[in-house]
Amino acid sequence: MTIPVIVGSTRHCRFSEKPAQWILRQLQKRAGIEGRLLDLRDFPMSFFDQPMPRPCRAARPTNMRWLRNGRNKSQPRMDLYSSRRNTTAAPSAVLKNAIDWVYREWNRKAAAFVSYGGALGARAVQQLRETAIEIQLAPIRWSVHIPVATLWAHFQGGDVDKGLAELDKQANVMIDDLLWWTAALKTAREG
Repeated sequence: MTIPVIVGSTRHCRFSEKPAQWILRQLQKRAGIEGRLLDLRDFPMSFFDQPMPRPCRAARPTNMRWLRNGRNKSQPRMDLYSSRRNTTAAPSAVLKNAIDWVYREWNRKAAAFVSYGGALGARAVQQLRETAIEIQLAPIRWSVHIPVATLWAHFQGGDVDKGLAELDKQANVMIDDLLWWTAALKTAREG
């Protein structure tokens, strides 16, 4: 089973790489799970401003590469979004744009979220859940909210790994739930 972890920020000096790598390590501890990091920096997509027909999508090679990462017919799709939130209560524009480019490929599959930045990160997850529902993803109940202190440790040279390690239990609860929903949805899609 392959689980992509999507780094939801492309900013310079971003924090999101650290939680994404941490979640990836949590996934790699699981038997039968292949974690894969998808960094939106590697997919510099044009903004979704074109008509919906596929010929418009096909004209942009980077967008098609992103779409191919969203398609894997032989494996169930599960997604973990690592979203940077410290100054706004909304998902990043590049993450929302990436989600907009993929629709059918993600229908009826489970998604989980990791945020940071306190209440603002939780609000970003809340908005991502609403977006996920509209593209027919199934956002799970559990998510991981990294406290502001861990975020500030990143910018002040502190011990980010220690702060993330304190959240291992929450991460495992979220991953357990994600795996359950992924299996249930895969069975339903095949039925």
